[in-house]
Amino acid sequence: MNNSIVNKSSGFTLIEVMVALTIIALSLGALLSTSGSQANNATYLKQKTLAHWVAVNELTQMRISKQFPDLGDKKGSTEMAENEWFWVRTSKATEDKDARQISFTVYADKDRTRNLTSLTGYANR
Repeated sequence: MNNSIVNKSSGFTLIEVMVALTIIALSLGALLSTSGSQANNATYLKQKTLAHWVAVNELTQMRISKQFPDLGDKKGSTEMAENEWFWVRTSKATEDKDARQISFTVYADKDRTRNLTSLTGYANR
């Protein structure tokens, strides 16, 4: 009799093992989902950062070359970090006839449907 009591109390029942495995499986699923989401966010932030650098570089190049842009839009592209970035430069008049408001909008695609960043600055004669 003593032997049968010892055998019943040592070890886990099948239901206990199944519940533990279910909890582990759910936890691992949530962990994998979070990891994938973080990887996507890191890629998106990298793209936004590079797009911002493209806009800053384009505005700086325009200022250094002392260009005074015509009013309206101009489209262009730039290569950075082994990617081609597409931008639209919008020039608007200001109250001062010798100054322009310049906005660069940078896109990841050639069709310019995926806006990543915009940067506004000013240029003068």
